[in-house]
Amino acid sequence: MSKAPTTATTKATSDVRQFNVGADDDGIRLDRWFKRHLPDTSFTTVAKWARTGQLRIDGARAKPGDHVVAGQSIRVPPAEPVRVDAPVKRERPPLSDDEMTFAREMVIHRDAQVIVLNKPPGLATQGGTKTIEHVDGLLDALQDDLEGRPKLVHRLDKDTSGALVIARTARAAGFLSKSFSSRTARKTYWALVVGVPSIEDGTIELPIGKQPGSGGEKMHVDEKEGSPARTRYRVIEMAGTTTAWVELIPYTGRTHQLRVHLAAIGHPIVGDGKYGGQAAFLTGNISRKMHLHSRRIRIDHPDGGQIDVQAELPTHFAESLKQLGFDEMLGNTMPLEEPPPPSRAVKKQQARQHNKTMRKDRKGERRRRGAAT
Repeated sequence: MSKAPTTATTKATSDVRQFNVGADDDGIRLDRWFKRHLPDTSFTTVAKWARTGQLRIDGARAKPGDHVVAGQSIRVPPAEPVRVDAPVKRERPPLSDDEMTFAREMVIHRDAQVIVLNKPPGLATQGGTKTIEHVDGLLDALQDDLEGRPKLVHRLDKDTSGALVIARTARAAGFLSKSFSSRTARKTYWALVVGVPSIEDGTIELPIGKQPGSGGEKMHVDEKEGSPARTRYRVIEMAGTTTAWVELIPYTGRTHQLRVHLAAIGHPIVGDGKYGGQAAFLTGNISRKMHLHSRRIRIDHPDGGQIDVQAELPTHFAESLKQLGFDEMLGNTMPLEEPPPPSRAVKKQQARQHNKTMRKDRKGERRRRGAAT
C-alpha cells in the first residue's frame, strides 16, 4: 500500500483506502492530489476507478477533474498489483552546472512561497514527445533546501517569452492554481502584430475549439462548439500601416487564445507562422521569431498581499521595437487598473434596460399630454 499523505489521515477496510484531504491540498484537482500523494497510481488507473464508480469523495462518485476541499474524505480502491513487465519509472538525470546556472538566471522574483521566472522564447514549459529541454526539467535547480520540488501552476507556449509563476510549496501550488483557474490573476502581454487594428482599444469575443485534423495541436474560431474566449487589446504605438505594438489582456485562458484571436481579426502576431502563415513575417531585419511576451503578472500571494512582477523583453523583441522606431517606455504607461469594457451579454442587458426606460418615459409623456388636454 502506498504511503499516505503527510497532510492527511488514512485507514484501510478490506483493503479499500480512505484519505482525509489536508489544508495544503485545499482546492486542487483530484488527479493532482493523486500525483502528489500516490504518484505510483497512473492517471489511467484513476480514470478507470472514476468511470467504474470506485473513486468517491464524501461518498459521492468523483472524477479526476473534480476539486477537493480540506476535510473531505477520499475513498480509494486497493492498490493494483505491479506488473513484473511494467516499465520502471525513470529518475530525472542530475542537472549540469550550466543548466543550474541557466535556471537560476531566469529568476526575477523569489520568496518563501513563490518564484517568478522570465522564460526565454524557444523553451517549452513542460516535456512531451520529442521535447527534452523544458522549464519543468530545470526546477531541481530552484529547490534550494526546501523539502518539496517547485511546481508549475500555469503554462506559456514554447515560443512565448516572459513571466511564468512557480510554486515553492504544496500550499502555494494549491493557492496559486486556484487563482489561475478562477481568473483572479491578471496577466498582461505585449505583441507586435501585422497591420494596424481599425479599433485601437477593443475586445475580441470569439469562441475557440480544436481544429479538426490537427490532432489538437492547432485551435480555431468555432462559433458552434468552441469554448467562450475573451481578449482585451490596446494599440500602444504603430509604424505606419504595416505593424502595431499592442498590449493584450486575456480574460479567459484558452489554448493559443491570443494567437487565434489576433489572426481571426486579420492581424496575426509577427513571427506566428502557425496561425498567420507567410503573412506573419515582416521584411527587412525584423526577426522571424514570435513576438509575444508575457510582460506583467499580478496575483494574490499565499501569505497575503500581492505579487506584481514585470519581465524584461527578450533580445529579438527589443531589437524589433528599435528597428520599427517604437519607444519601449510607452508600454509602461498603459494602466492595468482600468476596468475592462463590458462583455457582449452585459451590453445587451444594458440596451434592454435602456429601451425599457425609454418606453416608460414615452408612456408617461403621453399620459401627461392626455391629462393636459
